[in-house]
Amino acid sequence: MDPKVSIIIPFYNCSYIDQAIQSALNQTYKNIEVIVVDDGSTIFTEKIQPFLGRVLYLRKENGGTATALNHGIHAASGEYIAWLSSDDYFLPEKVFKQITFMLKNNAEISFTNYDCINKNNQVILNWVGERFSDIENGVYQAFLFRNPVNGCTVVMKKEIFDKIGYFIPYHRYTHDYEMWFRLLVNGYKMYYLDESLTKLRQHNESGTSKFQPEMKKEIAIIENYYRPLLMKNMKAFL
Repeated sequence: MDPKVSIIIPFYNCSYIDQAIQSALNQTYKNIEVIVVDDGSTIFTEKIQPFLGRVLYLRKENGGTATALNHGIHAASGEYIAWLSSDDYFLPEKVFKQITFMLKNNAEISFTNYDCINKNNQVILNWVGERFSDIENGVYQAFLFRNPVNGCTVVMKKEIFDKIGYFIPYHRYTHDYEMWFRLLVNGYKMYYLDESLTKLRQHNESGTSKFQPEMKKEIAIIENYYRPLLMKNMKAFL
């Protein structure tokens, strides 16, 4: 049987939540579960109601995206974890193509490219992410200068979280960036699939738009800590 994939959707007061859930349910890969983690939302919760029979709905006190992801991961029964932000959506073949690629390459973690869309689902930028032909050098070298990975394109084995830990809530806006560094310095390879399978939405209410100063502070802390470790250990895991 194909391995089970748990798609975790953190949700906090997001008007696009129904589109995210529908895209997860529309996957051509059938062995999935969709977990919606309501992080203490006060509005737009009615958009979840039509899906309650087809998703696992979990509600918790507000604590930030990292806590919502961790809550969903703990509840997940899948062998693999995918993360979908509530304002983005997956293309129908996203999970199928990525799992097929990972099984073929014996990969524990993979990420893909993505497009950017506006509030009306119109594509405004195609293939926004960096493209890699050399997994062994390109991906890891990139982290010495920038973050080449978007969290909503990642699929990874659930057991990895038990080995290196879960998302850190202290990094409220950059918990994913810290996680990628933690994976690399622990010797994990992040495989790149050259497909654009996720649509990321740009809008004024997104965290990226509203919290740039806070994000820059967190990024500086993460990079100052991890980049020396990454450089020191580069030869050990390449």
